[in-house]
Amino acid sequence: MAINTVSATVLTGTNLRQTSLLAIVPLMGVLFMPATLLVAWILAIFGVSATSGSDEDFAVNAMRWMMFVPVGGMFIASSFMHTVLAKKTAANIGWKTNGFQYELGFVSLGIGIAGLVAASMDTDAWIIVSIIVSVFLLGAAGYHIVEMVRDKNFKPGNSIVLLSDFGLPISLWALLFAMGAF
Repeated sequence: MAINTVSATVLTGTNLRQTSLLAIVPLMGVLFMPATLLVAWILAIFGVSATSGSDEDFAVNAMRWMMFVPVGGMFIASSFMHTVLAKKTAANIGWKTNGFQYELGFVSLGIGIAGLVAASMDTDAWIIVSIIVSVFLLGAAGYHIVEMVRDKNFKPGNSIVLLSDFGLPISLWALLFAMGAF
């Protein structure tokens, strides 16, 4: 059975409807974004070491988790969503697919790989990646808010995404300041 013929029951308001599994993947992708931030914080709070057997300061360990899970994992997932599942992802945001969406997917892949590499590095790499991620996500957040106000676009991909658009930059900069990077 092909994946696009697999059905899943989705609750929409008070009605249940049948939909293909691929139809809900973009929504799961939107929920994945803030979930990665939450997972990174939970791992850090519970003292799970991001490096094998390392006994690092809380802020350093938390930053490693931020680089690995939300920056690495979330951006790589975003790359997949904006390229392989471009049409469904665009619809979930309230957009139409175009070439710029694929470019967004490619830049997301680069940011994700940079996050994975930076997770094993130190403060200099974290500052650089934090600048790139923050400018990108805060700029995206601004445009999502414009679309919410101007176009009344409250689709999940345009509204729920604000949790990570604001949450990840705030987390990165709070950790950089907590570890005395400046």
